Amino acid sequence: MLTASHFHPICYFSDRKSTITHIGLRKSKIPYSSHLARRLEFTGRAENLKFLVRTPETRLCVVPNTNEGHPSLSATEANTNMNTNHAFLNTDDGHPSVSLSEESRSTNNTLILELITLLGKWSPPRYLWRGLSVFILAGQVIIRILKGKVHWRNTLQQLERVGPKSLGVCLLTSAFVGMAFTIQFVREFTRLGLNRAVGGVLGLAFSRELSPVVTSIVVAGRIGSAFAAELGTMQVSEQTDTLRVLGSDPVDYLVTPRVIASCIALPFLTLMCFILGMASSALLADSVYGISINIILDSAQRALKPWDIVSAMIKSQVFGAIISVVSCAWGVTTLGGAKGVGESTTSAVVLSLVGIFIADFALSYCFFQGAGDSLKM
Repeated sequence: MLTASHFHPICYFSDRKSTITHIGLRKSKIPYSSHLARRLEFTGRAENLKFLVRTPETRLCVVPNTNEGHPSLSATEANTNMNTNHAFLNTDDGHPSVSLSEESRSTNNTLILELITLLGKWSPPRYLWRGLSVFILAGQVIIRILKGKVHWRNTLQQLERVGPKSLGVCLLTSAFVGMAFTIQFVREFTRLGLNRAVGGVLGLAFSRELSPVVTSIVVAGRIGSAFAAELGTMQVSEQTDTLRVLGSDPVDYLVTPRVIASCIALPFLTLMCFILGMASSALLADSVYGISINIILDSAQRALKPWDIVSAMIKSQVFGAIISVVSCAWGVTTLGGAKGVGESTTSAVVLSLVGIFIADFALSYCFFQGAGDSLKM
């Protein structure tokens, strides 16, 4: 760096504009720099000279208050904390800058708060918690049965209601369904010359599918709707709360007897419907199409196996459990007065039918998967 000797006054500098006050002359060396004037000339009298001095750029930043709650920290410690933060944005436009880590942390906190607020306002749909109540109620019933907590008097009353009082409509339905199937099978099999296979086909169709499904559909429409309506009315009128106040568990007193009655009565109803369906089919085939009853019964005896009857009983028992549990669950979760009772009854029947068809497919796939050799000429 070049230097030069000049006689100049003692100068005082401010931040932006410097004032040179002529106090006295002294010899000094002035560095040669572009920021200072290269040549200074003074007259013999005192005067003020002003020139611009470059101001260093100021950069502002937002520093997180890491000393919150610790007012006794010294300035050195505060500067140390500031120097340890390496993630600042420095801008040359004079605007404040924010730390990247602080910004991302603030964003994460905002997202978490929004998620908590959303979850706090969200409630599961009604059909979701009603569907979960079906499984919860089924588990409670199984535990009650295993522990022996069964109200036997109510169980006998519900057994009479589901069994003997539902027998007439189930038998009537099964008879006409059997005759309708006989018309279809006998016409086609007679044209093909397979008269001796009619009884076997009817026996397999009734034992494996028709009798359990038709009986369960009738019971779902008659008994399932009644279960849902009764328990729904009791729930709306707060009778179930009264039972709890009196020390009785509604599951023990209301739900478990209905489930047990349905699981016991459905297999016997299915067996009776199977017998009546086969009898009506044989009578129709003999009287209308000239196929002897003995041929029908002999063909059915050769085609049927004990497992076919057992599978029908198992299916009907599963269907009875589905009907009773779904209907009772929809009843005890009823809301909205008389309108809610009607909606619960309709929904219980529809859902019971859907459950019956799904369970029928699953059980048929498990019981009768693969090629069979039941029909023998």
